[in-house]
Amino acid sequence: MMAKKKENETIRRLAPDFTLPASNGNNVSLRDYRGKKLVIYFYPQDNTPTCTQQSCDFRDYNGKFAELGVEVIGISPDELNAHHKFIAKFELPFLLLSDPEHQVAEQFGVWALKKLYGREYMGIVRSTFLIDEEGYMVKEWTKVRIKNHVQSVLDAVLGD
Repeated sequence: MMAKKKENETIRRLAPDFTLPASNGNNVSLRDYRGKKLVIYFYPQDNTPTCTQQSCDFRDYNGKFAELGVEVIGISPDELNAHHKFIAKFELPFLLLSDPEHQVAEQFGVWALKKLYGREYMGIVRSTFLIDEEGYMVKEWTKVRIKNHVQSVLDAVLGD
């Protein structure tokens, strides 16, 4: 059982390797990003207001991340066809990975019990991870609030 995490925590532990189908038609693994910094953001569902805002914020900052040699990927339980529509509608310049069985979400500790209007269910806890060139998680944000979040991630990249 993992210890309770703070909402914006500096850490250093090896990120779990994974392979998932990506919106570019290939399978993508964490090891594909060795030698680069990587931002992985987990979000519950394509085309919902908060998830759309989060993805568009990463889109709007993508050039700044790219200038720093940082790749961005999003992961949700949505199927690839939903990702394709989401990418086209909002012109997202990065890959979205499909995790319908939530195996990777579980490995990262972001598949959890949630409550909404008194109803309990399992789902994605909106979270972001900064992974260094060697595959170590160096910063994580859990229970993400959208306002200024992507700027906080960029600031963490600049601070490393």
